[in-house]
Amino acid sequence: METRHLPIPDGLDGTRVDAALAKMLGFSRTFAAEVAEAGGVSVDGVTLGKSDRLRAGGWLSVQWRPKEEPRIIPVDVPDLGIIHDDDDIVVVDKPTGVAAHPSLGWDGPTVLGALAGAGFRIATSGAAERAGIVHRLDVGTSGLMVVAKTEHAYTLLKRAFKERTVEKIYHAVVQGHPDPLVGTIEAPIGRHPNHSWKFAVTPDGKDSVTHYETLEAFPGASLLEIHLETGRTHQIRVHMAAHRHPCVGDPLYGADPTTAARLCLTRQWLHAHRLAFAHPGTGDWVEFESPYPADLAGALEMLRGD
Repeated sequence: METRHLPIPDGLDGTRVDAALAKMLGFSRTFAAEVAEAGGVSVDGVTLGKSDRLRAGGWLSVQWRPKEEPRIIPVDVPDLGIIHDDDDIVVVDKPTGVAAHPSLGWDGPTVLGALAGAGFRIATSGAAERAGIVHRLDVGTSGLMVVAKTEHAYTLLKRAFKERTVEKIYHAVVQGHPDPLVGTIEAPIGRHPNHSWKFAVTPDGKDSVTHYETLEAFPGASLLEIHLETGRTHQIRVHMAAHRHPCVGDPLYGADPTTAARLCLTRQWLHAHRLAFAHPGTGDWVEFESPYPADLAGALEMLRGD
């Protein structure tokens, strides 16, 4: 067990326990929440939960069991499509059930593991388990991802995503019919106050902007094209749920499970359909597109036949 005892500085007065541990000890917010939920955080002898607020001047005690650092394990992922490959980048078509990179608590396949298993070499700085990753897709979201293969490409692509010059187009089937049919959702997103793995629209969240347009309407559902201006974790899922139109097949954010069962879906209907950016090696504008995978295409055909 690791233990730390330290005073709470004035600058963290009123800060949530999980956020404070992330700042003081370098934990991820998820791991900090796990430590608190296990009873490993106390102030002046009083055990605190992850969402409790710290008060300056108190004496903080933290006890936790270190976790093994995640590592890239080469693995064969036959469904991983290679859309484009050159000296600077590789663009993949990620299937559902595959994470972008290794992380604590995830023991399934990853994009980096699949690329390693296929003989690709990713040479960039940063944490080895996230080498080349400039953006991510949820495990249950399929579609396009670009991975940098060199340090130069990594630097330019990270900057492009930060400066919002990358065009990210998703398609989603949501419950109901958004009103208006074309619109923009601007609402800050942060961690859910009562759920470690969930996000929500929160007053102190990060600015988040989602543009959507209805492509088709069905009885009780709609196919949307979504343009992400920002790239927050679970952004589309959170914004559409807050708009009262959760992605079909997404019970974590309030979708009706009977609809997913009827459409034979085991995950949210959400697909990274198009990706466009300035190529880090040539400067040319490049665009890539991914067709719907079989499960999403099948569900869409069922909706069209209703």
